[in-house]
Amino acid sequence: MIYILGTPDGSNRRLMVAVAAGMVGLGLLTLATAPAMARSRLRVPIQLASAIVTLLGASALALLDGGVTSPLAALELYSLVFFAAVLPTRHFVPMGLLCVAAYAAVALAGGAAPAGLAWAFALTYGGVAYLTMRHTMVLASLRRRLAEVSRIDALTGCLNRGGFDERLAAEFAAAERRGEPLTLILADLDRFKEVNDRHGHRAGDELLAWTGRTLAHGVRGQDAVGRIGGDEFAAVLVGADADDARAVVDRLRADLDEVSPASLGYACYPADGADLAALRQLADERVYADKLTRQTGPTSHDPAAPAPVPVVRRAAPAVSGRERRRRSIADGGRLGMSVSGVGLGYVLIFAEGHPHRLWMGTVLAAIWLLAAAVIAGADRLSRLSGLRLVMAGYGLSQFVLSAGVIALCGGAASPLAVGLLAPMPLIALSTPPRVGVPLLGLIGGLYLAIGVFGAPANPWYVAVHLGGTIALAVVCGSLGAEAGRQRRRLTELSRLDALTGILNRRGFEERFAAQLAGPHSGVSLLILDLDGFKEVNDRYGHAAGDQLLAWVAATLRAGVQPADVVGRLGGDEFVVLLAAADAPAAAATADRLRAALAERTPASIGTATLGAHGGDFDALYAHADAELYARKRRRHADTAPEPSQDELSSA
Repeated sequence: MIYILGTPDGSNRRLMVAVAAGMVGLGLLTLATAPAMARSRLRVPIQLASAIVTLLGASALALLDGGVTSPLAALELYSLVFFAAVLPTRHFVPMGLLCVAAYAAVALAGGAAPAGLAWAFALTYGGVAYLTMRHTMVLASLRRRLAEVSRIDALTGCLNRGGFDERLAAEFAAAERRGEPLTLILADLDRFKEVNDRHGHRAGDELLAWTGRTLAHGVRGQDAVGRIGGDEFAAVLVGADADDARAVVDRLRADLDEVSPASLGYACYPADGADLAALRQLADERVYADKLTRQTGPTSHDPAAPAPVPVVRRAAPAVSGRERRRRSIADGGRLGMSVSGVGLGYVLIFAEGHPHRLWMGTVLAAIWLLAAAVIAGADRLSRLSGLRLVMAGYGLSQFVLSAGVIALCGGAASPLAVGLLAPMPLIALSTPPRVGVPLLGLIGGLYLAIGVFGAPANPWYVAVHLGGTIALAVVCGSLGAEAGRQRRRLTELSRLDALTGILNRRGFEERFAAQLAGPHSGVSLLILDLDGFKEVNDRYGHAAGDQLLAWVAATLRAGVQPADVVGRLGGDEFVVLLAAADAPAAAATADRLRAALAERTPASIGTATLGAHGGDFDALYAHADAELYARKRRRHADTAPEPSQDELSSA
């Protein structure tokens, strides 16, 4: 609209004002109805129809202003890149083809244009749109994998508490909508605490992993199994009524009895309850009724033995920072190859007789080869400590060389000038602001300098192309920033225990490995096990147990230094990484934490110090675990005073 009003002497201005006003009105209407539209089943069709109308309006403006030589012709190509950034592939493909068709129609029906102008614009923006779509697909894949990681229990490979609750809520909503039955099963391992106390946490972990695998194999493919805390598991059976549930429960009980008997309870929708709260309560009551009424576990005094078979854990899909760096590096190389390849094609096909053809072709070929080298070396580059400087140098050299080619070709209005502006939206989408903003400023400054000091060009042509590209880059940058926030949040969730808010097993092990990889001195590990926690759950219910676990986590965090790390490995097992504590300091911290926890629950604590008791997490864990259970056995035996930390450490 600003361009139209600023060039009143141009042709068809009244009609163009009417078309532009209609497009602005449609945009405002879309914004005003966005909240209501988000809840409508017709959201996608209406949004696509609005996009088509806007695209047709842009094509009409370009035709009325003279065709592809008009600055407004780029609106269709901006739409192409924008759709690539915001639409899923199944919707982008037809919309992208429509954008290309609209631009082709403007090129064919509009006025005369320099040879190769439409060709260069269409291919350059087409390549950028493809890379934008590819980048968006990769981000979506990373988000899905991170979301999966955040929902998986690292020990058993089943859904964790948050993941299971999310799946259960979704299946219940679907069952309500379809009028189909649904069954919730809860399972609680009998005498699991004795396994931990007698054989140690490693054996308990193996038993939990075996239980998760056994339950997953015992349900159907459409069902889901989760570990919702400690030795508590749950399953949701989709479309299963009471008869189906009884059969599944009997089969699961028989499978579990081979290694570790369990108490099970179930509740069916709609027969046993009309909402999830009622199903949970009834299933929980039936678990404890089952525990009281049936003979569970081995009949001897010895607790159940751990699983006698190797445990195969399902590997959670990993999303590493190095993988993201490698993809980002390769995408930068692909962008350089795409843009320079189009420019090289233009020089070879359309620039015959140009006085600087050889120089332009040589520089563009060099840019292409440099980009190819970046793609080939992406894996090696991702390991460099100075990666940011290397990639900044690559981007700087690429765009400075491109600016030189544009100056030789004829300035800001030449067909090759599109190669400088078109990458800006993708850079904004895929690059952190601290890197992207200076780079975009450099590109915009180069284009503006070429427009002012290079071959004469229509100021409106330069201003509209630069302003439109910047506006599109701002939109793409906001999309990229939001995607980054979502990715960071999912990464955080994948490392946090949903109940207590402290690190989970995966997060603690990663943090411990990072601590050992960096400079460190006096690193110690504490393992804590709550005494009598199983009785709290059995007597007062899981809600009371959950409250106690959350209080323990808060108490531990308050009782250590800011540099120390607290985690929950599962159930009532907590760990603390002391970043700067030798063996005596670790023993003192353990005594202080034990005293703080004694306000509400007794706890046994084992300690281990790096160097004195091992050189990695497994060795330290084994020592601290053995010390913890030596203390626990002494306390339970009650035949001698409790040994000190120093006595246990030297044992």
